[in-house]
Amino acid sequence: MVNRILIRIKVLQIVYSFYQNGTGSLQTAEKELLFSLRKSYDLYHYFLLLILDVTYLLERVQDNKKNKLMPTEQDLHPNTRLLDNRFTKQLAENSELKKYIAESGISWSNDTDFLKSILDILLASDLYAEYLENPEDSYATDKEFWRAFFKKYICGNEMIEDFLEDKSIYWNDDIDIVETFTLKTIKKFEEQAGSEQALLPMFKDQEDHEFAVKLLRQTLFNGKEYRERIEKHTKNWETERVAHMDLIIMQVALAEILTFPTIPISVSLNEYIDAAKYYSTPKSGTFINGVLDSIVGELKKEKALLKD
Repeated sequence: MVNRILIRIKVLQIVYSFYQNGTGSLQTAEKELLFSLRKSYDLYHYFLLLILDVTYLLERVQDNKKNKLMPTEQDLHPNTRLLDNRFTKQLAENSELKKYIAESGISWSNDTDFLKSILDILLASDLYAEYLENPEDSYATDKEFWRAFFKKYICGNEMIEDFLEDKSIYWNDDIDIVETFTLKTIKKFEEQAGSEQALLPMFKDQEDHEFAVKLLRQTLFNGKEYRERIEKHTKNWETERVAHMDLIIMQVALAEILTFPTIPISVSLNEYIDAAKYYSTPKSGTFINGVLDSIVGELKKEKALLKD
């Protein structure tokens, strides 16, 4: 689930913090990186758990209405289609989700108001009304309701993003990416898989885990060398005038270009130029592109860089 885009973002953040604090060690930085990536994986499970806890809240709401002093006919006989949703029941029994929740302790139990706000959005939505009226009663219909609701009402919802960013500082830049992977997970669920439906692993493979650790280590180990090269190619700029984040981005980019020969240079450059658009100044992308292009040209002449 943790892809290389997210890994690069996390490494940039850790390296920035490393130089800002000035007192950290490489070991501490590495632990912080892996912890930060673990928090991203937590968020993935939080999103899946959200589907369950909103459903459980609806069940409690309907039970409370039945026990009112003077319940209406609708209170006594509510529509339970969402409570009977086959996809939700399968998700509730998912062995990987249950294990992760037990081991990590993640929970929405202290966020009742947030859950209520999501339930209110759901109950007022056209999707929910259409779902209740849909004559097709099947697993596919049940799963599609949650996929469509998550995509339309959870993804990109500012209220939800603000809440999650307040809940964990580690999620400030993770939400969009993790939402995408949550949607992919819902889509790939199959009824016949039952409780053994596979969820996404934290890393796609061991190579991605090694990429994260090695990128951070090389960035910090060779930081002096990379900074000297950057300064050489920014000689027409006073170092103080170059945005600190621009220096960090170029340093990490050089670490990737020089350490991972199987990654095309153009891919690495594009990733860090895109990062600059979000994490530095409006003109940083063009500036970083020019400097890195000049450095890459020099490295090729020195035969220190043989890949294209």
